[in-house]
Amino acid sequence: MSQSSLEFVLPDALATEALGAALARAYARGIGADAGVAGAGCIAGAAAGSAVIYLHGELGAGKTTCVRSLLRTLGVAGLIRSPTYTLVETYRSQGMTFIHVDLYRLGGPDAVEELGLRDYLGTDCLLLVEWPAKGGSALPPSDLDVTLTYQDDSRRALLTARTQRGLVWITKLVHDTSLAPYVSNLT
Repeated sequence: MSQSSLEFVLPDALATEALGAALARAYARGIGADAGVAGAGCIAGAAAGSAVIYLHGELGAGKTTCVRSLLRTLGVAGLIRSPTYTLVETYRSQGMTFIHVDLYRLGGPDAVEELGLRDYLGTDCLLLVEWPAKGGSALPPSDLDVTLTYQDDSRRALLTARTQRGLVWITKLVHDTSLAPYVSNLT
C-alpha cells in the first residue's frame, strides 16, 4: 500500500521552492495517465498527462512561490505572474499547457464555471488551483492537495493524494532526496 500523505517542514522560501521543484520532477516522470512512461530525465511532455493540484493555505503561506518553482522546473521561461487579479494565467512549455488559477476573489462555484477550466483539461494540461474551496463542484477533482500552513517561524506542507495518480506522485516524492531535510512523516 502506498503512502497517501506526506508532510514537510518548510523553514524558508527556499524550502517551499524545493517542494515546487520536486513536484515538477515527479510530474515530469510520468504522473499522467500512463504513470511511468516518461523517462527519468524527461521534463514535461505528453507522457506526463493531465493532472490537477489544489493548493490550500492562508494568504502568504507560499502557494504561489511553490507554483512558480514548479513551473520554472517544467521549463516555463519569462515572467510567471500571480493570478490574484487576472484569475487565470496560462503557460506553455515543451508541448504542455500549465494553468495557474487563483480563486480567492471569486464569489463561488457559479463564477468559477464561467472561467471554463474544464475546457483546459486534456492529455497535456496541469491545472494548479489556489483557493479551491471557492470553486466547489465547478472544479475538476484534484489528484493531489497541497496544504501550506504557518508553524511558528516556518511553514508546514501536507500533501494528500486524492487519486491513484496522486498516490504515484507521493511515492515519487518520497524517493526525491532533495526533500529529505524537510520530510516530517516519512516512515
